[in-house]
Amino acid sequence: MSLIVQKYGGTSVGNPERIKNVARRVVAAQEQGHGVVVVVSAMSGVTDNLIRLARECSPNPEEREMDVLLATGEQTTIALTAMAINALGKKAISLTGAQAGIVTDGVHTKAKISDLTPKQLKQHLDDGYICIVAGFQGETKDKRITTLGRGGSDLTAIALAAAVKADLCQIFTDVDGVYTCDPRVVPTAKKLDEISFDEMLEMASSGSKVMQSRSVEFAKKFGVVFEVRSSFNDNPGTIVKEETKSMEAVVVRGVSIEKNQAKVTVRAVPDRPGVAARVFTAVAAANIVIDMIVQNVSHDGTTDISFTLNKDELPKVETGLGKVVKEIGARSLEIESGYGKLSIIGVGMRSHSGVAAKMFEALSKGGINIVMISTSEIKTAVIIDEAKLTDGANVVHEAFGLGK
Repeated sequence: MSLIVQKYGGTSVGNPERIKNVARRVVAAQEQGHGVVVVVSAMSGVTDNLIRLARECSPNPEEREMDVLLATGEQTTIALTAMAINALGKKAISLTGAQAGIVTDGVHTKAKISDLTPKQLKQHLDDGYICIVAGFQGETKDKRITTLGRGGSDLTAIALAAAVKADLCQIFTDVDGVYTCDPRVVPTAKKLDEISFDEMLEMASSGSKVMQSRSVEFAKKFGVVFEVRSSFNDNPGTIVKEETKSMEAVVVRGVSIEKNQAKVTVRAVPDRPGVAARVFTAVAAANIVIDMIVQNVSHDGTTDISFTLNKDELPKVETGLGKVVKEIGARSLEIESGYGKLSIIGVGMRSHSGVAAKMFEALSKGGINIVMISTSEIKTAVIIDEAKLTDGANVVHEAFGLGK
């Protein structure tokens, strides 16, 4: 008997009727002769409502208690999904992340999986049950509830697929698969039949909301091939797999955008060894997650250091960097918001020249100014005015012929 792991996101289980739809899909898979493990997210809107309730009770709720609170969202869904499947005359059982054997480190709200021993889950499968597992959560060795960060249900599904050696892992969502860009931003975007782990990882980390980047990292590490597809139809999705030679023929696979970016600049930093280390040690100590870093050429013994981050991280910046800026003798700390990140991604960029130039030319023709640039083997990303993101995505998408 083959074994399938299916993951359903918040919109797929957003109300009782959609949960019943998921139940019918799962039962159909079992009736085809598969053992089925189902990972579900909280119903759409539930996590945001729980966060709002927490903020109403406390301006700065403890992360430990936030994990206890947020984990209840998925637990509601697993119970309801199991009930819906049982109502169809099948045997289903709900399991929390801990009961499924997911052990994490102790970092609350963004824990990492440190061990996975799905002994209880395997026993239920052997007994003929469909196992419904709460995504997004786990438990430390000392029995503290933890959560895996936004999109953590993807990670739960990929990790379980690796642990139980599943024959197939399907990530069901509200879109038909992975597109060359968000179709809501670029109407001519088309669905991809396949994409490499590296490309998917870059797209996820560059703003694509289809998959959590850590889950793609895990899939690449353990070789878990998975399919991203819609829970609302039977259309084939996008297969995410190891890179193949045919993938290199496509220079640019897709375009990603990320809103809510901010730029922090430390002005007139003394240009001497160890100063940049002081700045970024303070950034790390404040748990500020940064993206691009640019240091200007030294002039008159000083230089400017700029970096980008999500604007949600800005409250930590003044506290984390204010004191250090004074200690190193820098002139000022400047913070600017209202930026967005636009990225092009493709493994074919490794073997083709002029890709960045073509992107910059397209943006220039569209009257879009570039603030910062970052490159890697398979990605070129720019920071631009957030108000120009949609225009930028469309002109770049068209320049590389990615449309339908």
